[in-house]
This record gives sequence, C-alpha cells and structure tokens, in this order.
Amino acid sequence: MVYYIYDGSFEGLLTAIYEAYYRRETPEKILSSNNVQNSLFIKYVHINTDQEKAQRVYDAIVQKISPSAAKNALYAFLSEAQDAGTAIYRYLKLGWKMGKSVDLALAEPYVFRVHALRKKVSQEAGKMLGLVRFRLLKSGVYYAPIEPDFNILGIIAPHFKKRMPNQDWIIHDVKRKLAAFYSQGQYAIVPFEFKGALPLDDEEFDYQTLWKEYFQNIAIKSRINPRLQRQFMPVRYWKYLIETPGTQAKP
Repeated sequence: MVYYIYDGSFEGLLTAIYEAYYRRETPEKILSSNNVQNSLFIKYVHINTDQEKAQRVYDAIVQKISPSAAKNALYAFLSEAQDAGTAIYRYLKLGWKMGKSVDLALAEPYVFRVHALRKKVSQEAGKMLGLVRFRLLKSGVYYAPIEPDFNILGIIAPHFKKRMPNQDWIIHDVKRKLAAFYSQGQYAIVPFEFKGALPLDDEEFDYQTLWKEYFQNIAIKSRINPRLQRQFMPVRYWKYLIETPGTQAKP
C-alpha cells in the first residue's frame, strides 16, 4: 500500500497528482505531511513540490475538465479535511476520463465528497463577508481578526479589496497565524502573529460604543430568541463581533 505525502500546499498536492500520473502509480491516499501517522504496512512516498509540474496539472484541470472543476478542487483543499487530498485526486482522475460531466456524477463517492467540502468552504466564506469587523489602529490601518473553520482568507480578501480600495487594512486569521495585508491596490497573504493589546485609534473606542448601543437599541426585546440566534450565528463566530456584549477590542 502506497501513500503519497506532500508539504501541505495546494501546489504540493498538484505535484503529487502529477507524479502519480507519470509514475503510473495509484496511491491509496495522498496526505498532507501534517496528517501522517506512520505504519509498518504502508510505503510512504514523499513528494517535493514543483511549481512547473503543479501548473501543468492545474492547466490540465481547466482545459480537459473545466474551470469549475479547478475551483472545486481548490475549495475542497481549503477545507483542510484529512481526506481532501485523496478525494481531490480521485475526483480529478475521474474527471480526466469524463470531462466536465464529472460534476454530474454525484453518485461517485469522491465526486460527492469534493462537492460537499466545496459547499462547506463556500458557505463559510459567504458568512464571513458579513462577520468581519475592522478596528481602526493609530497607524491608520484597519485591522480585523477572524478565526474561521476553514482556510478562507484567500477567498474573502478580493471582496475587501473591492469594498475598501482606498484604505490600508489587515485581515488576520488568528487560528492559522496568517494575514492578508492590503495597501495601494495590492494584497499579500503572509505568516503573521500578533500578541498584546491593539494600538487602537482614540476614536475607535467611541465608534465601538456607539455601535454596541445601536445594536442593543434596535433589538425588539419580545422577539429575542437566543436559540434561533445561535442557529444563524454560531457562537464560535461571536468572539470577534464588536456588537457582542463583553467583546474586547483585541485579537
């Protein structure tokens, strides 16, 4: 039994898929190095990431299956599910046989799995667009901490690039220690970790107080339904919402 191991990047996964094809091997699983549990009965093949090979695989997905299939693969990868690499590999392998009609073959378990992962990632990205709360720092930069279940920073950053094109901002994925830094029309996603109190602008405290008061005053007390609120706004997202009672202006 053969497992391919890649470095955890999307390019690394595509490289592993390339190697499986050209080596004429069918690995039982393709796993990120973070998900490996050693076993005496498994042969582990470590794949070195190659940007050129990864690009060739990506181009083949777009040209021989569809651009939608490439997006499905990327979103499924961003779920960080342990079985995502294997599911994507099997999905694409079938896609190169069936073409774009592969996305209609939901009875196939790996097709269904990729679609399910993409849906979860897409749904959270959509929710997060309305949940990001920026704080104005003394430097004039707007800072927003998030802690999503999935690695969606690269999905939501383009939205805020369009929404806030004339302001410098940072969206910080605290869980993954990554941040999208935006300035002068460009953004980059880089490793980032912040400790300590935020250097907030003096006016920020006033804005937060006004926002909390507004949020509390527009609520109709007789219609407050905590159970329904948790259904539409899971508690795990409350931590960084400025309007949540008791929320601190810190990451």
